[in-house]
Amino acid sequence: MQQGAEAVHEANPNVLVILSGLSYDTDLSFVRSRHVNLTFTRKLVFELHRYSFTNTNTWSSKNPNEACGEILKSIENGGGFNLRDFPVFLSEFGIDLRGKNVNDNRYIGCILGWAAENDVDWSIWTLQGSYYLREGVVGMSEFYGILDSDWVRVRSQSFLQRLSLIQSPLQGPGSQSKVYNLVFHPLTGLCMLQSILDPTKVTLGLCNESQPWSYTPQNTLTLKDKSLCLESTGPNAPVKLSETSCSGPNLSEWETISASNMLLAAKSTNNSLCLDVDETNNLMASNCKCVKGEDSSCDPISQWFKIVKVSK
Repeated sequence: MQQGAEAVHEANPNVLVILSGLSYDTDLSFVRSRHVNLTFTRKLVFELHRYSFTNTNTWSSKNPNEACGEILKSIENGGGFNLRDFPVFLSEFGIDLRGKNVNDNRYIGCILGWAAENDVDWSIWTLQGSYYLREGVVGMSEFYGILDSDWVRVRSQSFLQRLSLIQSPLQGPGSQSKVYNLVFHPLTGLCMLQSILDPTKVTLGLCNESQPWSYTPQNTLTLKDKSLCLESTGPNAPVKLSETSCSGPNLSEWETISASNMLLAAKSTNNSLCLDVDETNNLMASNCKCVKGEDSSCDPISQWFKIVKVSK
C-alpha cells in the first residue's frame, strides 16, 4: 500500500491518494496498529465499501435497531476510526431500487444516518441502468442503477431525495461561527422544520429549508436563537414547539436510545414515546419500536432520525 501510494504521488503530486482495505474494501482495521508512513501529508484518503449483503445475516436475523448498531460498530472498527485524522471516502454503497429487498431498506437508513453524521464523501453504485452485455445477457438491467434501463429516466426519485442532504458538504472548512443542527429523517431524506402556517407545528421538509436547531446538553431540541423547544403531547399525538418546555419543571428532553442511536425518545414518558412521522409528514410521538429485544420482523425505520452537526 505504501509503495503504491508513493508511486501515485510521484506520478502526480497534485492528486489525492486513496487507500483501500481488505475483504472487498470493508476492512482497514490493520491501519490502527500499523500506521501508514509516507513522505507526503495532507492528501491521504481512506476508502470503504458497504452494502446490505456485506452483513446479510445481521440484517436478516436481528431487529433493525440492533442490526444497525452492530453494523456501525463494524464500520468504526473496520476503518471508520480513521475519520479522527483523515477523510474517509464511502466509495461504494447502494441498494436494489425496486424497493423489495427488506435488508436493503433497513441498511440504507442506517448508512445514510452515518454518512450525514460524519459528513463523509461518497460515490453510489451505480449510475448505469443496464449493460450492453453482462453474464451473456444482452441489455441486462442494473437494478442498483440510478438511471432506468433505457438510461433516460431516473429509476427512483424518492431515492435521490434520500441522498440530497449528503450531496453537499455539511461541516467546514473555514469559519466555525455558524454551528447548528439539522434533524435528518433518512427514510424520506427530509429534515425537521417549523411550520410556516403554524409556529407551534413541526413537519418534515427539504433540509435546505430547515431552520437551524440546537441540541443542548440538557437534551432539548430548540430552534436556535429562539425560545421554542420540541415537546411531546402524548401517544400518537403531534409534537409541538412551546416556550414553556424550554426550562424549569416543564423541560422537554429528547434522548437518543436503542443500539442504533437513531430513536429520539421523550424522557418525560420514561423513554416510551419516540419521535415519528405520520402519512402527511407531520411529526408525532408514538410507542418506541424495536427496543425490547423484538425479533427481525419489527420495523422502526419511520422513527429513525439523526441529529446532524452543520458548520458552514
